[in-house]
Amino acid sequence: MSTPYTPPTIDEYLRKRLMPVEGAIPHLQGIEMYGSSIPAGTVGGDLFEYINFQQRYDLDARIQRALKRSQEYLEPLPVGALPRDSVDDHVEWLKSRSGDKPELEREYRAARSSEQVRVAEDLRELYSTAGVLLVDAQGHGIISAKIASTVHDTFHALMLSELDHRGKTTPELFERINPRLALSVTARNALGRSEQENAQEIATMLYGELRPYGFFRFVNFGHPPPLVFPAEYRKFMDIDRSRMVQFLPLGVQIPEDHPDRNRYLSLDSRTRPVKSSDLAELTLMSPGDIFFLYTDGVYDGSDRGVRQRLEEVMREHYQRPAKHICNALLEHALKEDDRRRQIGEQDRIDDKTVFIIKRNWVA
Repeated sequence: MSTPYTPPTIDEYLRKRLMPVEGAIPHLQGIEMYGSSIPAGTVGGDLFEYINFQQRYDLDARIQRALKRSQEYLEPLPVGALPRDSVDDHVEWLKSRSGDKPELEREYRAARSSEQVRVAEDLRELYSTAGVLLVDAQGHGIISAKIASTVHDTFHALMLSELDHRGKTTPELFERINPRLALSVTARNALGRSEQENAQEIATMLYGELRPYGFFRFVNFGHPPPLVFPAEYRKFMDIDRSRMVQFLPLGVQIPEDHPDRNRYLSLDSRTRPVKSSDLAELTLMSPGDIFFLYTDGVYDGSDRGVRQRLEEVMREHYQRPAKHICNALLEHALKEDDRRRQIGEQDRIDDKTVFIIKRNWVA
């Protein structure tokens, strides 16, 4: 007799949803990577995910669609026919405003056609690109897990739009995620909230894209910055923070020029949106070099003692595979939790995520 199906609890569902899938680990030339998460309770607010572009998206089909569109956009709409796409629709609008001027239509169609050629070119770059998404929602437990899940779902919905229209991720994606966690003035008034209530959903986020042999470009919203462990020196290297722009956590800071700026509460001012120049860049220079990404349940980026103990673990295990290094660091973080319990600081225990990017010894 078969065992009756028992649907998962909300905790079980969210925990599985927020855990990385080992089968999705991207394969890049000269690179190995591995990450994992351990929630502080049955479920937590840490989210870690590999973005395996080749596995998640049909890049071939997307490239062919972009090239097909580049040709279709050049073709005039037959007389009396209904618009076939957004280009036809805009051409009809142009005619309604300025009359039938063939030169305007040709210029517009040519511009939109070349736009699709560029989309196809940028999509080809994703064959040798891997993404990594780290989110750390404030607190831990089911509410934090829901916040992290909200960021996750918003990110992937916007990623589809980015690949359709740009063929790559752009800073606009992150500016669209940012208001998703911001306090809406309208909603607050409708719910009768007061400005003093601690009802804000806050999460840090780091999203980066990795290329062969260790070129890593990332954007950071309030997340602890990566640590770099060169095999030659066998210690964490201090990085010039001026090279790594860091914005406040998601939902906290709405740019002054955002059209809906007055519809959200912003705890701090920012004069402009994120630009490509704000993306930080790091490179694994030599075989054996490592990027160490983490959440504040492992290291908050400030405690020198914790950093030194993590450095000792890294020094002991750095020659091993990325998965082994990741697990050793998480095991160490769990021992740190035991130490906190013994000294009565269990309130400092938080969800833990570690992600290791290592340049291979033999490329």
